[in-house]
Amino acid sequence: MIKMLLRNDCLLSAIACAMPLLAFADTGDAEAKPLSDSRPNIIFILTDDQGMGDLSCMGNRILKTPHIDQLYAQSTRFTDFHVSSTCSPTRAALMSGRRPFGVGVTHTILQRERLALDVVTLPETLKEAGYATGLFGKWHLGDELTYLPQNRGFDEVLMHGAGGIGQYRWGDFEANTENTYFNSVLLHNDTVVKTEGFCTNLFFDAALSWIHQQHEKVEPYFAYISLNAPHSPMIAPQSYKQRFLDMGYAEITAARYGMIENIDDNVGRMMSKLSEWQALENTLIIFMTDNGMAGRMLVKQDGSKEPAFNAGMRGGKASPFEGGSRVPSFWYWQGRLDAGVDISALTAHIDVYPTLAELAGSALPEGNLAPMGRSMLPLFEDSQAEWPERTLFLHRGRWDDFWSSLSREESRYNNATVRTDRWRLVVELKDGEPKTTLSDIRNDPGETINLAGKYPEVVEELKRAYDQWWDSTTPYLINEGLPQMPSEAQPFPRMYEQQVRESGPIPYWTPGCF
Repeated sequence: MIKMLLRNDCLLSAIACAMPLLAFADTGDAEAKPLSDSRPNIIFILTDDQGMGDLSCMGNRILKTPHIDQLYAQSTRFTDFHVSSTCSPTRAALMSGRRPFGVGVTHTILQRERLALDVVTLPETLKEAGYATGLFGKWHLGDELTYLPQNRGFDEVLMHGAGGIGQYRWGDFEANTENTYFNSVLLHNDTVVKTEGFCTNLFFDAALSWIHQQHEKVEPYFAYISLNAPHSPMIAPQSYKQRFLDMGYAEITAARYGMIENIDDNVGRMMSKLSEWQALENTLIIFMTDNGMAGRMLVKQDGSKEPAFNAGMRGGKASPFEGGSRVPSFWYWQGRLDAGVDISALTAHIDVYPTLAELAGSALPEGNLAPMGRSMLPLFEDSQAEWPERTLFLHRGRWDDFWSSLSREESRYNNATVRTDRWRLVVELKDGEPKTTLSDIRNDPGETINLAGKYPEVVEELKRAYDQWWDSTTPYLINEGLPQMPSEAQPFPRMYEQQVRESGPIPYWTPGCF
């Protein structure tokens, strides 16, 4: 009874602050103070499988995302920002500042998602600078004890296992297969707990409760709100699905879009709370997604389908084309970052670590697995600042698994990408033979014209660079060839059983009020 009363009080508080769209920023010029060592609080929101086209501010005419749209309008935006095309690789790059293959991550399962233990992670570096650190949601970089975020720099953790809630086959708690996304069993620090409510609401509630505690302590913090939504399975509260069901969309589409609109409401609620706490002037808020859009077809109730809006890009999640890796990247800091400014420089997930470290006044770690991205602070201070041309290498990985019998070397030219300021080279295997596509992204962002035959010298130059990179990754692939563990032998199911044996029934946990 006490638990339920506390939960209801928190819900009433949450409902009270879920007001209409809040004008939360001064849109005037940002102050000309140095950003280096400015030590803002940092809130980093990372959604799962949401692409560039999954926002109304990006042109989607079906979705309504007014709160993220407001964040977009008042943020500095990177318009050519790239991540990996699947979950774990992107998260590995964010936590390490290195390309995923360079920290052992080549898949999302089969223990090939484990972030190399020699990496000094982003939260570890921020802790050295005096930051409190919290993770709320998805980790997906290893579930064994030594790989858990609690042992990689995070002070406060509320997380699910594997790559998603209910993925018992790959290591989440078996209990989550019964009522996926609602009333989930999660790991809170070192204790398995039962929770109440829809997962996205819960992760935001937990983050806001923790953020409020840090605000009261007047200590800088890094809150990583790493959502599992809108990743499949497509599940959302009925109130968020109904509008799309009424429009004639099938459950799968209604639920996916419902999850996105639920995320938007939670972003609005968070911004309202930060404004109420007068925290916006010293808080950097980042909104990003972990790869391109999943669910590229909208399904109607009559069984018909239509392409989902994808912001004019080719491909989506797990694709080697722009739609696989080019994602939203909005950075908002009231009074410090310019509002409504677009930065066109070629930037990527490996740049987040050095950027946040410089903001926090923390030196980057050295060593064999040191960050290799660039700090983006010069671009914040001058959107036209010199930004040397660069080459990004992307590969989907996922060789030698349940869906592909190809070895790593046989996969060298399968779903491979080289991206420069002007060009995107894509190589895919078709009927066992490599098919090459070269696109002039500056003039053809939709990759509609293949220029490989017209510019063979460009293709050869990019392939040489790619081969050199591919060969250089071999010493770092420490997770290859490991056996698949049966579900019951995975770390989280074993943790659950051990806790029940030693302590009895799994306890309930709710976030504190805020």
